Amino acid sequence: MGQAGATAKETGQMAEARRDLLARSAHPGLYRALADRGYDQPTPVQAAVLGPEAASRDLLVSAITGSGKTVAFGLAIAATVLGDEPRFTRAREPLALVTAPTRELALQVRDELSWLFIYTEARIVSCVGGMDIRREQRALAQGAHIVVGTPGRLCDHLERGRLVISGLQILVLDEADEMLDLGFRDEIEKILGGAPAGRRTLMFSATIPKAITVLARRYQKDALRIATSAADEPHGDIEYRATPIVASERDRAVVNVLRYLDVRGALVFCSTREGVKRLHGNLLERGFAVVALSGELSQPERARALQALRDGRARVCVATDVAARGLDLPDLGLVMHADLPRDRNGLLHRSGRTGRAGRKGVSLLLVPAGERRRTERLFSSAGIRAVWSPPPTVDQIRARDQERLVREIIALTDDPAEEDLAAGQRLLAERRPEELAAALVRLRRGLLPAPEELTELPPPPRRGAPAAPHLGPRPPRTGDTAWFRMNLGRAGNADPRWLVPFLCRRGEIHRSDIGEIQILEGETLFEIARPVADRFAESVRRRDGKHDGIRIEAFRARRGRGSRRAAGS
Repeated sequence: MGQAGATAKETGQMAEARRDLLARSAHPGLYRALADRGYDQPTPVQAAVLGPEAASRDLLVSAITGSGKTVAFGLAIAATVLGDEPRFTRAREPLALVTAPTRELALQVRDELSWLFIYTEARIVSCVGGMDIRREQRALAQGAHIVVGTPGRLCDHLERGRLVISGLQILVLDEADEMLDLGFRDEIEKILGGAPAGRRTLMFSATIPKAITVLARRYQKDALRIATSAADEPHGDIEYRATPIVASERDRAVVNVLRYLDVRGALVFCSTREGVKRLHGNLLERGFAVVALSGELSQPERARALQALRDGRARVCVATDVAARGLDLPDLGLVMHADLPRDRNGLLHRSGRTGRAGRKGVSLLLVPAGERRRTERLFSSAGIRAVWSPPPTVDQIRARDQERLVREIIALTDDPAEEDLAAGQRLLAERRPEELAAALVRLRRGLLPAPEELTELPPPPRRGAPAAPHLGPRPPRTGDTAWFRMNLGRAGNADPRWLVPFLCRRGEIHRSDIGEIQILEGETLFEIARPVADRFAESVRRRDGKHDGIRIEAFRARRGRGSRRAAGS
């Protein structure tokens, strides 16, 4: 047998072993619920939790987002609190407690556990910030087998005596690293410290930083460390792409990427609330079905936005990092980083919103001029190989539209109604078939947001390439010019082909007002005609560095090429 055949056989044997493990080790009620949903083989993290070495032990689990963690700790909860019993008895004080960092994630966990425990008659209660606290109080008073909540709200109920955890048999911390990042350390330690000493403690975390290790050492006993992937390993179902852009054209690049890929669901990240608001407005204006998520929204507003995404009324969500924590959106095929993530963990966390439950996804970074090297370092630190490609052009988008429209229109011809056929015959009596088909194409194309014209960037310079010559427009050298400096040079992919239109837009001048351009390694020096120099300086002062980090300042030339000093210095 060849190597490929042997590998396929081994893979098949591993899959069969995992199926047997699920059938033998999962609680019968949960096994039945999983079978109803078509699940007959556990994911690696679920198989690890079901393994004999994990039975009855504390667990410290690191697994990538979307790996089936909720079902995994659901299986562990059932093994701990039900044992061989087919179903729960009357609900009193909770037997299991699950904490999650955000409202959305806690409610998703509650819903997931609800169908998983449907045949066990489990009573599951959620306690999350932003919801009716009196309703939660009544639900707790009626008894619960499993409680799911956010740290702050759980501590609120603990302090008021509404939540009693003295009978807990198992405590689960979901997304433990995020809870620490969000500042819930005190609340987590209060919950852990108040739970009975003999309970099981399961910590699930995408990464295991030092703070999590310290927490585990303090509150867990002989914990089994489970890692279903290498630390901070990128998700295998996510394709990473990087697209260089002119920073001032970011929103237009977002439009073209969304139009070209045309995925059912897309999540676009901005670094600030203001950035979310601006991009959301721009996409709405262009005709996209888009919602926004940021920390300033109320819980009902967030719930409406998420529901619009889940039922298909919206296809794009623009969000900050904090607002998107814990989101589990269906059919999310694209994560776009309109603003670059701060670090490796930010990149992996954002990107992990797609490529879930075995589906493929794309994580695409829009990389402003001057940020390419930092982005390459970011990919390197995360162990990611990304494909670099320019943003889609108008022609490419229209060609892709043509393919989609043909398929969509052909699909409309299936099983036409009698009245539609009658209308079609009347139209054929008035116009030729190709004219009617063209009209239908034009009608459907008119419903699509228009693609944007973008500046074409040159390829990055080769390492060790010679210095760029003095390039750019050269008006008559009368000496009546002013020198300016920009904090972007060859290392940042500076090139006159995009610098000239960029300076014209930012400085509100004409290309004929730009004189000599000197592109150095880390900066660019250029001339502006004296009659428009003051207006140029004022315009760039209003816009400088607010969103793209590019700064422009006046310079005074001294005698000799390349010798410049700042005006007024």
